[in-house]
Amino acid sequence: MTPPAAFDRFDPARKLLSHSEAEAQLGGRPGTVFTNGVFDVLHRGHVAYLAAARALGDRLIVAVNSDASARRLGKGPDRPLNAEADRAYLLAGLECVDMVVLFDEDTPLAVLARLRPALYVKGGDYDMAQLAETPLVQSWGGRSLALPFVSGYSTTELVRRIRAQG
Repeated sequence: MTPPAAFDRFDPARKLLSHSEAEAQLGGRPGTVFTNGVFDVLHRGHVAYLAAARALGDRLIVAVNSDASARRLGKGPDRPLNAEADRAYLLAGLECVDMVVLFDEDTPLAVLARLRPALYVKGGDYDMAQLAETPLVQSWGGRSLALPFVSGYSTTELVRRIRAQG
């Protein structure tokens, strides 16, 4: 059975773009907010953070660490729990997210340089002055901002609790 044409506008896959596609559509456009992360097990803290980030501009681009990139972050040998395609698809399904791109590097510097957002956002557990992304974004007149951390929500803690019950 073929889904109705109206389905296409709700299909999260339409928001999954390559770096080139994202650059062609939004590269350097004013009002673009950019964030990145692993988003291994999507939880309320993630959604609240992404909604707050989106409220700061006209559109929100989320760069998701590839599986290999996420493994290099040292969160554990079995992380990420969810594959990169699944993590990206779930994020794309959120109304507040306008576009999702994957990146394989340790940091999002390369994709940031291509997309040149007006605002780079991270959670409050990051010191923006210590991130290499901040001077890069500032080099084209952009800003970096840490949003307040949503306490009580952590993928690492959630995984720990689930494993303790097993």
